[in-house]
Amino acid sequence: MKQRKLKAAAYGLTAVITFSGLNMTVYAAGGLSDVLPSAGVTLTFADNTTTVQTIKDNVSAGDNTETEAQTETKQIEEAQNIAELEIEEPEEEMTAEQAEEEGFKSLVIAQVTNYVNVRSIPSEEGEIVGKLYDKSVGTFLSEQDGWYEINSGNVTGYVKAEFCVTGDDAVELAKQVGTRIATVTTTTLKVRMEPSLDAPVLGLVPIDDDLIVTEELDGWVKVNIEEGDGYVSTDYVALSTEFVKAESKAEEEARLAKEEAERQAAREAAREAEARRAAENAGQESAPAEAPTVIISGGSETGNALASYACQFVGNPYVYGGSSLTNGTDCSGFVMSVYANYGVSLPHSSSSLRSSGSGVEGGLAAAQPGDIICYSGHVGIYIGNGQIVHASTAKTGIKISNADYRQVLAVRRIF
Repeated sequence: MKQRKLKAAAYGLTAVITFSGLNMTVYAAGGLSDVLPSAGVTLTFADNTTTVQTIKDNVSAGDNTETEAQTETKQIEEAQNIAELEIEEPEEEMTAEQAEEEGFKSLVIAQVTNYVNVRSIPSEEGEIVGKLYDKSVGTFLSEQDGWYEINSGNVTGYVKAEFCVTGDDAVELAKQVGTRIATVTTTTLKVRMEPSLDAPVLGLVPIDDDLIVTEELDGWVKVNIEEGDGYVSTDYVALSTEFVKAESKAEEEARLAKEEAERQAAREAAREAEARRAAENAGQESAPAEAPTVIISGGSETGNALASYACQFVGNPYVYGGSSLTNGTDCSGFVMSVYANYGVSLPHSSSSLRSSGSGVEGGLAAAQPGDIICYSGHVGIYIGNGQIVHASTAKTGIKISNADYRQVLAVRRIF
């Protein structure tokens, strides 16, 4: 709390001092001739019945050694040094943005080509307990001999300070590396063209989907969806800032083993599904499905086949909540149904698909046919040559687009 001191002096004739901002009135009782033998200053606070007696001078009746003038002078001096009042005033509350920026000062953000090792002690001789990847974030704990002690995810240890920033330098960088996310908390969220409940609806988003926030307003946030930029009420979303955290050595080993097992299972399921289709089609003449001419190459055999299969449904309708490749599907239903044809079970949720399979280091530049490309509230399937096939909107249906037509959040590989 901020404090300021007020000194009240009581002397002279009847005085009234009013502090309007504090609703405080100071009364000095009596005139100069009434100061002896007793005088008082009474402080009365508005809306408060408490009265504080700050002066009460008692002069001994038997003391005749001082003259009346000396006594009067002495008591006036005492009155002038009566009270030092410490009045507490509340600090101005920080805005949400100021509070967030203040919190960013305690972050440690890696600035490296790939990752910086997190060690058990502040020395290169220390055991490697984890990795803090480029643009990943930890919480500052202490500094020692050119090393920062941090906590990030399940990792606590030391990183070389020269590869990281913290304090004031971390504030602006945190805004760049962090992703502001609005997670839908209602069954079906209406994204509107303007920040008003009376504005036309731009599009619909299902519960638990994550949307990138591009602007925060009073009670509303601007988000990006497949139909374009729109607005949603903060009553129906949970706001958060996502940062990439450190990965412990044990977590890295477990993740790699799990991803490899899932890839093997997906490949086996795809082979079995392909064998079943071949057996069903044996001896039967069937007209090939009409599909646009696209070049699919650069990935695994299964990924290429899946991408080619997905392109067969270009031109079919988009239906919110649907999963039929012929009669209508939404974006996540499209991905789910295409992969189901290859024996792979995936969730009907764009936010859940963002954590399915394994992450592709290098992002879109390293994508292969069959990979899932994740956007704000949307997903598609990479088909090569910088393109995706996806169930876009009710207006366009299933179509092929450039993969970088929107900001890519993640690239996930199933096979």
